Amino acid sequence: MSEDELDTEEGRSPYTLQQDDDETRHAFWADTVADQVEARVSEQQSDSNSDSDADSGEDDPEIVIKGGISPSGVPHLGNVNEILRGYFVAEVLRERGHDVRQVFTADDRDPLRKLPRTLCDLDGNLVDLGDVDAGALGRNLGHPYTDIPDPFGCCDSYGDHFSTIIQDSADAVDVPIDMVSTTELYTDGEFDEVTRHALANRDRAREVLSEYQDKVDEEYIPFNPICEECGKVTETVTGVTLEPEESDLPTVDYRCTDMDAGDQTINGCGHEGTATIREGKMPWRFEWPGQWGVLGVDFEPFGKDHAEGSWPSGDDVARNVLDIEPPVPMVYEWFTLDGEPFSSSEGNVILVSDVLELLEPEVLRYFFAKDPSRARDFSIERLDQLVDEFDRFEATYFGEVEEATEDERDFADRVYPLVVEDPREERIRLPYTFAAVLGMTDDPDLREEIARREGHIPDDAPEWAVEQALARVERARNWARRTENEFDYELKRTEIPDHEFDAEIEDALAELADFIEAGHDPEEIQGEIYETAKRNDIDTGEFFGAGYRLFFDEEQGPKLGPFLAKVDQEFVVARLRRER
Repeated sequence: MSEDELDTEEGRSPYTLQQDDDETRHAFWADTVADQVEARVSEQQSDSNSDSDADSGEDDPEIVIKGGISPSGVPHLGNVNEILRGYFVAEVLRERGHDVRQVFTADDRDPLRKLPRTLCDLDGNLVDLGDVDAGALGRNLGHPYTDIPDPFGCCDSYGDHFSTIIQDSADAVDVPIDMVSTTELYTDGEFDEVTRHALANRDRAREVLSEYQDKVDEEYIPFNPICEECGKVTETVTGVTLEPEESDLPTVDYRCTDMDAGDQTINGCGHEGTATIREGKMPWRFEWPGQWGVLGVDFEPFGKDHAEGSWPSGDDVARNVLDIEPPVPMVYEWFTLDGEPFSSSEGNVILVSDVLELLEPEVLRYFFAKDPSRARDFSIERLDQLVDEFDRFEATYFGEVEEATEDERDFADRVYPLVVEDPREERIRLPYTFAAVLGMTDDPDLREEIARREGHIPDDAPEWAVEQALARVERARNWARRTENEFDYELKRTEIPDHEFDAEIEDALAELADFIEAGHDPEEIQGEIYETAKRNDIDTGEFFGAGYRLFFDEEQGPKLGPFLAKVDQEFVVARLRRER
């Protein structure tokens, strides 16, 4: 089902993001979230001032927006959801005068539970496990990601490799994030207080956790030490000492036991030892809300998979175990890739670096600016439709779309300055499929000449705008090659390929040239190719073959009518007449 069909079925526009029974509000979702964040911050300030009798005129606190991920697979486009959702809320708050810090946590003290089938190097290339030092991973099942050597040999650890790719992805779309290593929060002592509190209130922790997790017995301790003997994370704690004589840190006694990891078991070594609270980690149901307190988080978006179990337990643990006020939450719908869920193991992934070889960063930001509560598909096959949609969105902002609806205008006026950092009316956007046609020739001067001749580049266009416009050609060309669509051919523009046609075919080509010169749409041209062959008693396949020979020097090619309709008419007509 298309997005337009969804809108009709649900009776709402994709741009009207807030609705109720009495009134329709034209509101950008990030404005609504920012209102909630401001209310939370104001309430906390009020409570703090009331408790301390402090001067209420002190400077506003920094607002913290968070996202996070465990480095368990290839960091693909779907993982950027939290970064860009957080970005729009951060930008709205900055517009309102707030200092905002956007952090992204790598939960890199999590243990590696299974070997990924696919990895990614720092250049964005997907590789199979067999193409790297797989032993670096295989020997380290059960170890924290930051204790595992990087199988590519380029970073300090596997966890660091993963975090670098996330940071690079955010940089590529111009979102300023601070990557935070959960490992460093433990080793630097940032997690000391919250971990100590969880251990001191372990009876209450068991009681709360039992509402969300099976097998929480009376021996459960909310801490997983790292075995000093084998380096694996273990879940069996046999004792807690909150005030040890030889350390200022609480310690736990443990036994290194087996760990269940899906359909396999990671064997423990059986060692019995003692670890401080910096030598392990809290289970994720405690670690996540613990991060809220340690980092002072005010807002965190998360996928719908966390909405039913993870968020309620995190909220409960934060309030009733850790004495932490949870941040403002926002659930977003996952999106699919060409109609299928993202899956590293199945190879259905695309990286941000790959996407930015196909379209401009602002187009990608626009995709994430749309209503996060609705499921969407990111289709590589139909990427031209997304780019066309962005171009209309941009033109609407500059008042160039007379038939734009009120919803479209409201959305563009509010959101475009957040999507494009430096709006300039003189910008030029070549239609994406036209850019793909230009990409069928390697000559940059010819590309510009054709774009000017077709009226896509004005004579008085500034140089920066021309350069920006023509940069889309390479992206569209990459798209054609990736999808192997009708533009993935080399169009022979500079000279007519060698050919030998009989008189009937030459006459038919001349008739087709006259028809195209008169002006017709793609399907009309496609139909006329068949009719012209029929009128001249020519085999249809032979007539199509003549067209492919003239334009590509090939025996076959794309659907000819729609293709010829996208190429500049003057060239098509002249080539059919074999004039150039």
